[in-house]
Amino acid sequence: MFTSYVQTVLQRCDELAMISQSPDYIDRRYLTNEHKLANKLVASWMEQAKMRTWQDEAGNQWGCYQSPYENAETLVIGSHLDTVPNSGKYDGILGVLLPLGLMQWFADNSIDLPFNLEIVGFADEEGTRFGTTLLGSRAVAGTWLDRWAGLLDKNEVTVAAALREFGLNINNIHNASRAESNIMGFVEVHIEQGPVLESQHLPVGIVSGIAGAKRYKIDIEGHAGHAGTVPMALRQDAIAGAAEMILAIEQAAIEHEVVATVGQIQSQTNAVNVISGNATISLDVRSLDNDKRDQCIEQIKQKLAHIAQMRGLKVAEHLTHEADATLCHPEIMAQLETACEMNNIKPFVLSSGAGHDAMAMADLCPTGMLFVRCAKGISHNPAESVNFEDVRDSLLVLKSYVEQLAKQYGESSELVA
Repeated sequence: MFTSYVQTVLQRCDELAMISQSPDYIDRRYLTNEHKLANKLVASWMEQAKMRTWQDEAGNQWGCYQSPYENAETLVIGSHLDTVPNSGKYDGILGVLLPLGLMQWFADNSIDLPFNLEIVGFADEEGTRFGTTLLGSRAVAGTWLDRWAGLLDKNEVTVAAALREFGLNINNIHNASRAESNIMGFVEVHIEQGPVLESQHLPVGIVSGIAGAKRYKIDIEGHAGHAGTVPMALRQDAIAGAAEMILAIEQAAIEHEVVATVGQIQSQTNAVNVISGNATISLDVRSLDNDKRDQCIEQIKQKLAHIAQMRGLKVAEHLTHEADATLCHPEIMAQLETACEMNNIKPFVLSSGAGHDAMAMADLCPTGMLFVRCAKGISHNPAESVNFEDVRDSLLVLKSYVEQLAKQYGESSELVA
């Protein structure tokens, strides 16, 4: 019965993919004209589903399927509408358009709920423009930091100036907070961004938690020299030191059972015939266990210091990002597991190594996540892909979750229409 609704969800993903600041690939960043156009289009689809719509002071797009009952609480479902450069069609976007398909089904069948159901398209989960992630959801959670007003993009435009150009006012951004509202929970639907569900031959999975991450910029200082005249034993080669340090990072991660990644390597000299005098590497360490993550980082620092001393180098670490692990709410997890069983889908629990808006929303209310299988686990890539049947199954699971929650809510509340 959901065939047409699933088709609409996937068609809308295609349509949103056309809104890009690049003619060659999908690229939609915070507070750009493309951000504004995407919000406007999604708002029009929300209105078709009989939802009241608004854009908040941080640029997040909202729609509310209003309950007929007085003083009803609110369930929020959503994800993000921004993308990384050269992205796929579904990361974040599916998590907004799939519940919107469910709202359209409720509207078409004149179904009332005992709580308000809001859908949110968060404005800046990826952090691509200003380098700090979750700006949209942090504003909603009431954890916005005033210093973010001065963050700069690559053209040295501040967040405050970009908001002004977008038609918003940085002085009003705290009004985006829902900290004083009666939100009962937040559920995020998202493609898995990994191969686990595919390996289990399952269309959906229930997320247990989101790994906490710390990121560093590591500067390595050596001594530049001529590639042909400085003997190997007398070199202070920053790139050679970086290489040994990267292998030490890999080994520390294996020993501590965490994941650690060096994704960037830069040499200041960057000449074919010059020994590198300065190099910079990035470091990203993640785990569902904050203590285990931090113990690994301490060992990494000790190893890097030892390597630097042995090679006559100097090394300095600079923390650039920090987010603790977020565990999903046990009750929401149990309800999502029941919703899977109601649709003859084996409940399967897995963790998320990637960050999500649910991390920020956990500071506001109980949160849960539903992962949708994606082909080969590919994400942040034009090859990102989902299939029709998995989207249908995800929609059915979400429907069952909302319906069982409505039944439980109605039984435990005194509702007045």
